[in-house]
Amino acid sequence: MPASAPALTFDFAGIALDRRHGLSRQLYQALRQRILDGRLLSGTRLPASRDLAISLSISRNSVMRAYDQLYAEGFTEGRIGDGTYVAQLPDKPKALKKVSTKLSTGLSPSLSTGLSTKSLIQPDDLSSEVIHSASLELLERHHLSAHKTGMPKAFRVGIPAFDLFPFDVWGKLHAAFWRKPGLHQLGYGDPAGEWRLRELIAAYLRTSRDMHCVPEQIVITSGAQQAITLCAQLLLNAGDGVAVENPGYRAAGHAFAVAGAKLHGMPVDAEGMRCPDSSDSSCKLAYVTPSHQYPLGVTMSLARRLDLLAWAERNQGWIVEDDYDGEYRYSGAPLSPLAALDRHGRVLYVGTFAKVAFPALRLGYLVLPRNLVKPFSQRRAVDMRHSEIGTQAVMAEFIAAGHFQRHIRRMRRAALSRRDALLAGWPEDLRGCSPMPRPLAGLHVSVEVDSIERERELVAKAESVGVEVAPLSGYWLPESGTPVENRAGLVLGFAAVPEADIASALERLRRVWRD
Repeated sequence: MPASAPALTFDFAGIALDRRHGLSRQLYQALRQRILDGRLLSGTRLPASRDLAISLSISRNSVMRAYDQLYAEGFTEGRIGDGTYVAQLPDKPKALKKVSTKLSTGLSPSLSTGLSTKSLIQPDDLSSEVIHSASLELLERHHLSAHKTGMPKAFRVGIPAFDLFPFDVWGKLHAAFWRKPGLHQLGYGDPAGEWRLRELIAAYLRTSRDMHCVPEQIVITSGAQQAITLCAQLLLNAGDGVAVENPGYRAAGHAFAVAGAKLHGMPVDAEGMRCPDSSDSSCKLAYVTPSHQYPLGVTMSLARRLDLLAWAERNQGWIVEDDYDGEYRYSGAPLSPLAALDRHGRVLYVGTFAKVAFPALRLGYLVLPRNLVKPFSQRRAVDMRHSEIGTQAVMAEFIAAGHFQRHIRRMRRAALSRRDALLAGWPEDLRGCSPMPRPLAGLHVSVEVDSIERERELVAKAESVGVEVAPLSGYWLPESGTPVENRAGLVLGFAAVPEADIASALERLRRVWRD
């Protein structure tokens, strides 16, 4: 801040905390809201944690946890020896001057006409749908690799520690449900999903993600991939542009391509995906993984998040936010998603149980603006009528009885321990490789490699000793402007197997990678 600039003071008047609930979370929410709506301007110095704790009559630890979360999400910045300040946020367009943490629940005329014409398809009209030839060409030229099957191996990507899942508890709940199921649950169910499970998911998201959603906004899906496919089917027409992360999750790109969309690969840097140009109206949808970018692992900065929301509102576009492993954060609480910042109903939030439980569960969900729930439910009813009732009912009881939260804590501790085992044993000074970064979230880490030839050599040698290492080059769109050499790297999942298996795999890698 220039020396001549007037000092900006912090006003904590009006901050009321309910002592029956988490004080640090409430303080974080109050401060975040004041930053977003402009009551706390960029450059404002926050009080010392001790002073604010005394003023609010709470512990200093509560204040420090709130400050840490604000810093992690980019709302504040530290100045060495000079305290904590509100970060410089991008200029907001008029429509974004008051950003709410609530999802839009109203039906505006612009949103009601924003659906693809395919959203009106009825069961008798299915023969009129075609897969566009351009999409088929893309699939043929760049075949999507199937997920690995069989026993988990080091360092398989996308696999949690499902060896730790409490199958005994799940089995008892499953048996109890089928021993005497409610007769009302044995017919055709709601295409949007079992109501009790939707209630519990909404409650979980309110407490863990600051998403003020209600059960009516949730549609249960058969995993995250079906949720993404529904977005592609209902929000896109042939020829619509989709901004996707590059490198990124190729299965999402294929879902959009099959719907006839044109993929626009957006570069990813240390702040996450770069937003489409504000004047670019060719893109109708953006697909992002802001909490932990797949596969690079970076977190989207607050400035980029606000820019992306502004783009969506300005262009009447949609944002599909895939929070595939948001439960895994090793410093502070999970980050608030884009959907928690959206006040205009432009964000569709994709969640999944695959990374907390296990992929074979095939259970995910969408959090939608209210006006999209009906068309999404109707489309899902056409595809598969409704989800299998047993899995939904058992998961609802698993959450309600407290097993789910306990399991998340156990999984987070296990993933952290397995991450540390990988970091401790990773070979240093590996020719052609950058040092391994220390991931603060998620279940995988990526390492840069200086050439495609070296990447292929390392992957092949790892495969020869039964170790799975994914090539980073496989996550790029083929038409990328990025030079081929800059696409090389290794992607390693660290949660699939216990620490002893990680150590064994690293020993084998050191042996075959030794020059």
